[in-house]
Amino acid sequence: MKQSVFMEKYPVFSLELAKDETSMASVDDIVAYFRARIEGHGKATFIAVFDHFGHTKRLGGEIDPAIKDAKNVVFCFGLALPNPQVMAVRPRSIGIVDLGDRFFVNFMEAPMKAANDAMEEWAKGLRDRG
Repeated sequence: MKQSVFMEKYPVFSLELAKDETSMASVDDIVAYFRARIEGHGKATFIAVFDHFGHTKRLGGEIDPAIKDAKNVVFCFGLALPNPQVMAVRPRSIGIVDLGDRFFVNFMEAPMKAANDAMEEWAKGLRDRG
């Protein structure tokens, strides 16, 4: 996993995964993988899958030609509502992009270490151990 700051303000974790490094053949396979991790977590709740590629294409928006598919898995770890500001950082989303020869998986850092640890573990679990 790589940690970076996107647009000089958003802390992001990302993983590039060559297709020969994983048994996952498509974005939908990875979506199903993350959904199973979320539903098996016990404290996370699956919310939805957002087809970002399809949405942008329907709008006639710009899509990098390298991008073949792109979806977000939306879910929440929300264990507490300590104040109204916490709503700004919920729910969570993991982005999955097919770049032809590889997948790109990323998520924005959560304010809760346990959530980051879980998402990082799930993402790293995509890499086949051979």
